[in-house]
Amino acid sequence: MAARDPVVVVGAGLGGLAAAIRVAAAGRPVTVVEARDVPGGCCGTADVEAYRFDTGPSVLTMPAVLADTFAAAGEELERWLPLRRLDPYYRLTYADGSQLDVVAGADHMTEQVRGLCGPAEAERYRRFRRHLGEMFEAEWPSFIDSDMTRLRGLARPYALWRLATLGGFRRLDGLVRRHLTDDRLIRAHTFQALYVGLSPRRALGVYATIAHMDTVGGVYFPRQGGMHAIPRAMAAVAEKTGASIRYGTRATKIEADSAGVVAVRLDTGERLAASHVVVACDLPAAHAGLLPEKAGDWRLRRPRYSPSCLVVHLGLDRRLPDQAHHTIHFGREWASTFSALEAGRPQPDPSLLVTYPESDAGAAPPGHATLSVLEPTANLRGGGDWERLTPRLVDRLFQRLAGLGYGDLSGAPRLILDPPAWGRLGHSAGTPFALDHRFTQTAWFRPSGVARRIPGLHFAGMYTAPGVGVPPVLISGRLAAQRILESSP
Repeated sequence: MAARDPVVVVGAGLGGLAAAIRVAAAGRPVTVVEARDVPGGCCGTADVEAYRFDTGPSVLTMPAVLADTFAAAGEELERWLPLRRLDPYYRLTYADGSQLDVVAGADHMTEQVRGLCGPAEAERYRRFRRHLGEMFEAEWPSFIDSDMTRLRGLARPYALWRLATLGGFRRLDGLVRRHLTDDRLIRAHTFQALYVGLSPRRALGVYATIAHMDTVGGVYFPRQGGMHAIPRAMAAVAEKTGASIRYGTRATKIEADSAGVVAVRLDTGERLAASHVVVACDLPAAHAGLLPEKAGDWRLRRPRYSPSCLVVHLGLDRRLPDQAHHTIHFGREWASTFSALEAGRPQPDPSLLVTYPESDAGAAPPGHATLSVLEPTANLRGGGDWERLTPRLVDRLFQRLAGLGYGDLSGAPRLILDPPAWGRLGHSAGTPFALDHRFTQTAWFRPSGVARRIPGLHFAGMYTAPGVGVPPVLISGRLAAQRILESSP
């Protein structure tokens, strides 16, 4: 097959666009096929009356990964997508009425901890912060920002030894409790386990690096357009670099012969010749009909999915004074809430992530604002009766918000995304968080970024390594592009 045949990317989400930008920047013809009318995939957007909501990720960390994607096309991130660092990164509120703002700078953050937990815990926090930095330096280059498609990717003896000595293979909860004693501070550095679909008691200590990314590296937000501005800017750069993006067009079948992929069939009846294909969409769904049978991956025989979430997006007729961009309201319960998720049940006393993107002026009319509230909950594999559960959970959530001082929001314009809604949007098991990150679904054990028996077939997105989250998904697209460019001139 001619090396200059087009590369086809299925899905214009962050992973697919990251791959398309890099391949097109290298001079290869690229066609991106996207079933929806806009880019973004999971990083979506929706309008309700006069309000616009981000329907995907709300937390952006590691902006250098995003900048590197733009730089691959010779573009500056600031020109296409100006970002601002949030201050505070998070506001954490506790059931006892106390509060902790997660802020920039070791000294400033240590003073926040001192005010909440006292001087002894503040010194323990300072040491723990350095420990997190050491873990991040050992883990990021070797196991996150690297290709895990071959088993030898794990053969990094020094990095493994270093992570082991730092406690990376302990349980996350135990690791943090070795360093910190105040339960409020422990929660502040273990709630991130939910990002990888596990409780702190089950997640490996290596995922403390997420706490480092959040609490040390910082949280960012586009200056205009909300989180959906990210894929819009990436799509514009991809097209400027030479990629063709076809919206409202669905890939129906990837064709392959004994030499590898040969074409992608579309719902228009067209057949796009291809020397390489990057599948950057929901992977279990792709295996249900889009992919050739030989593309099967043993890692998906018994997938373990992350919990899902109930998200209520609200249009407010007022602005909220002194409201942080991200606020986590911790419930009184902790261990029992994770036990419920593990059993496939809604949490009895969930912690809530409230996002208030006040700086996104175009998301609401003047003097108005939007508010998004996320409650972790079971996915569709839990067998819950969501026709009954969703109204009950929504009512409980409104009561909780009223008790937290947000007032009566029950009459506000709203968009509700529950596990069945996530399923209708194309997320397997009704979860937007893909597979969880237990050890047997991490690094090389996560679904492979290549189809071993079909040369030229690659995968990107949160189902592949490194995994879930904006930076890992961008990295997965870069890794797919590198494999393509390394395999042919």
